[in-house]
Amino acid sequence: MNVGAGVPEIGITFVAGADPSIALPSYKTAGAAGADVRANFAEGARGGVVLAPGERALIPTGFVMEIPDGFEVQVRPRSGLALKHGIMLVNAPGTIDCDYRGPVGVILLNAGDAPFRVEHGDRIAQMVVAPVVRGTFVQRDALSETARGAGGFGSTGRAG
Repeated sequence: MNVGAGVPEIGITFVAGADPSIALPSYKTAGAAGADVRANFAEGARGGVVLAPGERALIPTGFVMEIPDGFEVQVRPRSGLALKHGIMLVNAPGTIDCDYRGPVGVILLNAGDAPFRVEHGDRIAQMVVAPVVRGTFVQRDALSETARGAGGFGSTGRAG
């Protein structure tokens, strides 16, 4: 269901055991593209988790979503966590499809050199709502030529 002129409404429900006092995803500034997402550990696990260097973990958000048809939600890293602690998302950006109704989790990786504690309620990622354009995949005998051709990784040279 959409609210206002073209603004998609994302329905959110807390999962059993989640802490409803943890804020729902929200935009921190008027120009923010991403809504901050917080860790929401189940009762009994609210002490958080510690990620050792090189370790990854699925961090719960405590909610499920209903995304309108024609949209997706992209889960992206927070730049401050990446710069200050080396915390990144393994599959960034992660895509949550409009027909998924399971719990939303964020796969964090500690690429830093020190252990990092994820506390209950910490901002761990951001979500961007985006329209989806679906293509049609067609097998062809040949493809059109381009100046780049089949040049792959690094084929366009170094920036300079």
